[in-house]
Amino acid sequence: MPGKQGDSPTAYSSTESGEFITGAPVAPATVRSAPSHGAPEVQRLVSRGGIEAWFVQDATVPQIAMQYAFAGGSTQDPPERSGLGCMVARLLPEGSGDLDSKSFHERLDKGAINLNFTLTRDDLRGSLRMLKHNKHEAFELLGMALTSPRFDARDVERIQAEVLASLRHRSTEPVSTAYRKFFELAFNSHPYGREPEGTLESVQKIQNADLKDYVRRVIAKDTLKIAVVGDIDAQTLGSLLDSTFGNLPERSDLTEVADVAPAKPPQRIFIPLDVPQTVVTFGGAAVRRSEPDYMATRLLNQIFGGSGLSSRLFHEVREKRGLAYSVHQTLMPMDHSALFVGNAGTRPDRMGETIEELERQVRRIAEEGPTREELDEAKSYLKGLQMMELETQSGLAHTLLQHQRDKLPIEYIEKHNALVDAVTLEDAKRAAQRLWGQGLLTTIVGRAPPPAVRCE
Repeated sequence: MPGKQGDSPTAYSSTESGEFITGAPVAPATVRSAPSHGAPEVQRLVSRGGIEAWFVQDATVPQIAMQYAFAGGSTQDPPERSGLGCMVARLLPEGSGDLDSKSFHERLDKGAINLNFTLTRDDLRGSLRMLKHNKHEAFELLGMALTSPRFDARDVERIQAEVLASLRHRSTEPVSTAYRKFFELAFNSHPYGREPEGTLESVQKIQNADLKDYVRRVIAKDTLKIAVVGDIDAQTLGSLLDSTFGNLPERSDLTEVADVAPAKPPQRIFIPLDVPQTVVTFGGAAVRRSEPDYMATRLLNQIFGGSGLSSRLFHEVREKRGLAYSVHQTLMPMDHSALFVGNAGTRPDRMGETIEELERQVRRIAEEGPTREELDEAKSYLKGLQMMELETQSGLAHTLLQHQRDKLPIEYIEKHNALVDAVTLEDAKRAAQRLWGQGLLTTIVGRAPPPAVRCE
């Protein structure tokens, strides 16, 4: 999935933003982003209680999709309680107020309401989807989950057991192991270096009080971002936002997280694991979302190892030489750093060849950059990808939420294609040298180490 260029959102202003009031005096204030070339009309809505959301009114189908996020994520886990945020995300929809887990889920099922929470390293996110006529029920249940989660002992024990089982499985799974070790190599003792799901030791230490403390510190209005797309008017939405989020604490109590540069390449480690397929995870420092070279970097990622069958890595490593069963690369811009991360699966006896070819391709693109044809194809792909991402209510809501988290302007969707087209071949060559000029961080998981690697 493409990672998270643009200016920060325009500040809400009654004199400069051209806002207007919809409906009665109690209605929310909205600022419209005039659409162009079929782009959705995005409104910045501020409810009477001061809850802000990016909103697209769409009556194509009688449904509503909302995405929301609170800053924090797994970086707010105490080191000895890593996995805490993940536990909270899994437990929030497991009962609230007077409703135990069974009763809460029965109300969700009866209303055909989809409520989910997920955790990243940088935020606690959620999604809410519902039919139009069930909107009041859906928003009420979300508000209950956020403000009065039960964390009943039996539910905590059940979720804890599920997380521990997942961790045990992943400890014998090469892709998960290589990925986890890559982040440890890249970020060492920084919170980014820890596995968001935690460890067997840390998860077993998590108590009910830890869960409640995480909610107290993280779930608050000052870092809340919301995107809503669907068959609902601004006045009704504003009222629902106030009833759902209005009782949250005004301010979070987040532990400060330092910016961090990934470890300097080249470095390589080997983790022995008796599995049929050897896994190679590789990467290094990338470009932050706010930096001017971000769009060039995103295009380069598609050229070198992105999705589809036309990337250099797919052609050179898999198709031409048959070295890997699969090979790909993705960008990971985060709040405090940025990475590119790739993965290849190969036979144990061809591990050395695979690593050599990956490093050769990295040197080649760093020295030569992409071709004009590759750049043009990547531009077409990214522009088409945005169209696909905006086709559904949920996809559009997800995109609008990510734009807010990335501090992009509300009209970014309209600017996107022009920003893609503005990237020159010289821009791409400069970015390629920045990305791959120093080599790779590499973790290898499999049966036998290649020559001259440090083994753990």
